[in-house]
Amino acid sequence: ECYVQNTAREYAKIYAAEAEPLEGFGEVPEIIPIFLVHRPANNIPYATVEEELVGEFVKYSVRDGKEVNFLRRDSEAGQKCCTFQHWVYEKTSGSLLVTDLQGVGMKLTDVGIATLAKGYKGFKGNCSVSFIEQFRALHQCNKYCEMLGLKALRTTHQKQWKATSMKIKNLPNSSTIKKTVPKKAREPRDFISSQH
Repeated sequence: ECYVQNTAREYAKIYAAEAEPLEGFGEVPEIIPIFLVHRPANNIPYATVEEELVGEFVKYSVRDGKEVNFLRRDSEAGQKCCTFQHWVYEKTSGSLLVTDLQGVGMKLTDVGIATLAKGYKGFKGNCSVSFIEQFRALHQCNKYCEMLGLKALRTTHQKQWKATSMKIKNLPNSSTIKKTVPKKAREPRDFISSQH
């Protein structure tokens, strides 16, 4: 739990160092530190301790790699969390994704990390290629992604397919056109998440 959150925190510090100097970027999300405490006289000898976050607790993204919660996507914090995920994804060449971004305002806690390959950066968990690809397919760049110069994640093929399916919907007599979208089989995935 400590390793996951504190690793994500280190990525967030580097992200902040790149983003904060940019004109108009403003405040950057911070992942608060978590500490392991040894209590030898206690029945449960180890515990984790972190700063108490006071205020409205918001879940900006979900653990399974989907885009930032649609209800929060338009908030500044939500957009910056989304950009942080994109930034980490790009910095690790798509090998690592910080997930489950949640907290109060710009202070985040209890995050998760999903990896493309087992053992990446010392993490024992992994997630299937489709898991990371889901983020890549669903991510929508925003002005903060553009300010950081992040590359769009959607391929030309995906953009063309989306444009084509929109044209099909707008055609007259579109009810005569059958469109079949295959259901993707859900693959099992492992991720490391800090759970309290």
